Amino acid sequence: MKCSKTHITTTLLTSFALLTNAIDLEIGNKDSVCNAATDITNGIMDYYLGIRENGTIGMFQQPYYWWESGLAFGGMIDTWKFCNNDTYVSTIQDAINAQKGPNNDFTDVTNQSHVEANDDQLFWGFTVMEAAERDFPNNNDNDPSYAQMALDVYNSMAPRWDSDNCGGGLRWQILSNMSGWDYKSTIATSGVYALAGRLARYTKNDDFIKSADRILRWMKQSMFVYQKDDQDFYTVNDGAEIENGSCAVVNGAVWSYNFATMIMGTAYLYNTTNGDSKWGNELDKFIGGVEHYMLNTTGNNVLFEYQCDQWNRCNNDQRAFRAIVARVLGNVVQLAPNTGYASRAMKIINDSAEGAAQACSGGSDGKTCGINWGIDGWDGMYGLGEQIAALEVIQNTLIEQVPAPCTEDTCGEDVDDDNISTIPVPTSTRVFTDVHTRTHVETVTISTIDEVFYTGN
Repeated sequence: MKCSKTHITTTLLTSFALLTNAIDLEIGNKDSVCNAATDITNGIMDYYLGIRENGTIGMFQQPYYWWESGLAFGGMIDTWKFCNNDTYVSTIQDAINAQKGPNNDFTDVTNQSHVEANDDQLFWGFTVMEAAERDFPNNNDNDPSYAQMALDVYNSMAPRWDSDNCGGGLRWQILSNMSGWDYKSTIATSGVYALAGRLARYTKNDDFIKSADRILRWMKQSMFVYQKDDQDFYTVNDGAEIENGSCAVVNGAVWSYNFATMIMGTAYLYNTTNGDSKWGNELDKFIGGVEHYMLNTTGNNVLFEYQCDQWNRCNNDQRAFRAIVARVLGNVVQLAPNTGYASRAMKIINDSAEGAAQACSGGSDGKTCGINWGIDGWDGMYGLGEQIAALEVIQNTLIEQVPAPCTEDTCGEDVDDDNISTIPVPTSTRVFTDVHTRTHVETVTISTIDEVFYTGN
């Protein structure tokens, strides 16, 4: 993900009148939801290069980066499963095969080999994990299984755990010549946590639980995951620059996709440990963070992007983040059924889906999706991220009607998990003190950071 290069689409589609017919949606009704999903997916494909002359298979048009392609296809796999919609099966299969790389782990991909970051690889890992868990068909019997590719992604990323700097964590970048190499990234680190949780459930291999537990311990020690004494929820901070081997200043920017990956891993760990209260307590606090930060209390309690949406300054990457949030809230419903966690997740999904349907009322077709789900209609914004986010939240209103994700023992395929990369024990032993301040950080957008945490040795 290359946030420093993304463009911000602020121009209204002035050639079209703001339409109010919206996508017709009856929450939880399969026909209604799937009709809406079809309309939105067709809008997603308007941005796809892989079916255009000389277009790259698996890539969407600029300014949308590789990670977002993986995010889109993961959502479309769920559309196939939830709605029995075969329209884009071969498109998804071709995209995965074109982008999986020579090692089947989404590295050394020809069109990404000099720019790929850890989070880019991660989202394609989520895509093939989704394919494995939803029993998505392989293109042919000679292709590697989706589950094996997801494991290959994990085994490629886990050895990048960097104990020499800050006691652990993953850097944002894979390549040392890329801007962001010296940044320990929450999305990269939490992504390995999430994959470990999913693979733990899929394989029943406790080594994945051990790794996930160590990752979470380090993230708490380093204040990437932080709980104030007077709060019952977590704040998930964005990361920290490496300075003299230490992560002394933690970036207090709060993004929904960081919460999403933490919820993802935790929900899977809760399920695979048969509802262990340890993981239930963690899940409670991560969902609480979404409820605290990511619901627009001035707009019907629907999902929004706390760090940028309130100033209408979300860039193209950030406008897609809610898609993965909606998907993992669906994970909670499936993996923690008949619990308060599931009911809280379902409420966010349903309330947000109603808002998203109203927001999908723009453009020449009257079904183009906007970013603001808290108003009755389209806000004039449009793009791939808006389409993906609306698709995910609307189709996840059906999540209670969908079979549980596959494992090796149910509908999945066997994987070779005898030799997996195990995250080492965290070595960070610093004592932390938080200093309350307000800081404006100039990146692609103006991000208001309410608190920056300083650590001492």
